[in-house]
Amino acid sequence: MADNLIVIHGGGPTAVINSSLYGVLTFAKKDERVGKIYAAKNGTGGLLKEDFIDLTDVSDERLELLKQTPGTAIGTSRDPLEKEDYEKMIDILLKHGIKYVLFNGGNGTMDTCGKLCEACKKLGKDIYVMGIPKTMDNDLAITDHSPGFGSAARYIATSVRELCFDVESLPIHVVVVEASGRNAGWITAASALADKEGRYAPDLIYLPEVPFSEERFLEDVREKLKTKKGIVVVVSEGLSDKEGKPIVKPIFQVGRATYFGDISSHLANLVIKELGYKARGEKPGLLGRASITLQSEIDVEEAILVGIEAVKAVLNGENGKMIALSRNEGNEYGVHTTAVDIKDVMMFEKKLPENFINESKNGVTEDFIKWCEPLVGKIGNEMVSFK
Repeated sequence: MADNLIVIHGGGPTAVINSSLYGVLTFAKKDERVGKIYAAKNGTGGLLKEDFIDLTDVSDERLELLKQTPGTAIGTSRDPLEKEDYEKMIDILLKHGIKYVLFNGGNGTMDTCGKLCEACKKLGKDIYVMGIPKTMDNDLAITDHSPGFGSAARYIATSVRELCFDVESLPIHVVVVEASGRNAGWITAASALADKEGRYAPDLIYLPEVPFSEERFLEDVREKLKTKKGIVVVVSEGLSDKEGKPIVKPIFQVGRATYFGDISSHLANLVIKELGYKARGEKPGLLGRASITLQSEIDVEEAILVGIEAVKAVLNGENGKMIALSRNEGNEYGVHTTAVDIKDVMMFEKKLPENFINESKNGVTEDFIKWCEPLVGKIGNEMVSFK
């Protein structure tokens, strides 16, 4: 007798989370060991309410659209969970004959995945739980990178490239671009891929892995303005000082959910006040994670891959793990997957290593460029300048 499967999205959506859903559904539909295929509507809250979406008989034509649909087609959440919630989940899963549970998300979601698996084991329930990596922030441990990052990286690099052309065209101000990323600077760093030659890339990049000094920032800007009349600076939303305090107080915070203050405007105003130079702040925000137009093709392919591999893993008896991506050896880019213990992933944040940060702490190294380049694909169109 076939057993049922459910997929649950958690945390912020990405440009390719629906591609992972596509991978799950297309593979699960073909395997006779899978009965009904459900999705929890709007994340764990939907599971606890028994609010399921039956995706068993969705047509192939509609499934194909998932690859070009932003956000998440089944909804997501950041629901706070207590011990009794996991016990209730188990009762609901058993009631609906669900043996296979797939969690697609980032750090918080992998924590939920691990806790549900542990609860099932303690109660001796025959339920298999598997994590599918997803985060634009790229801060999940173990995996080389996470689906969602490549597209977000392509967005920031392309946007900054076009901005650099704009600023060179009318070089009258300092533009500070605020990138997403909380405590890890992967997206901020990816702005360096705007132009490998450097002309249309950021002049300065500030990462959350490095304690931020406003005095050093102003000195760096002052030095750049000696040779250029217009410069572009990219900063992380999560910049903190040497004491670990955010340089702009968060405007709202509940648990891990943080709405950061407007750092780009703060630093632009600092330039105006202290250096007497025109400045403005820009903040792509959610645009960077929702853009299907700037999807990375590799990101889509790998998002589908981890979805497929997650289904394979649970059907073959794997439990309490997450599908991770590892790079193949050799000069040509390629990846393979492994199922890693979820306990090694839960709530561990992967930050930029030191060899990816330049000596001046205001940019990235060639090592980072080489690592990141295959994930984002082509950055923008060819352009021309007669200057």
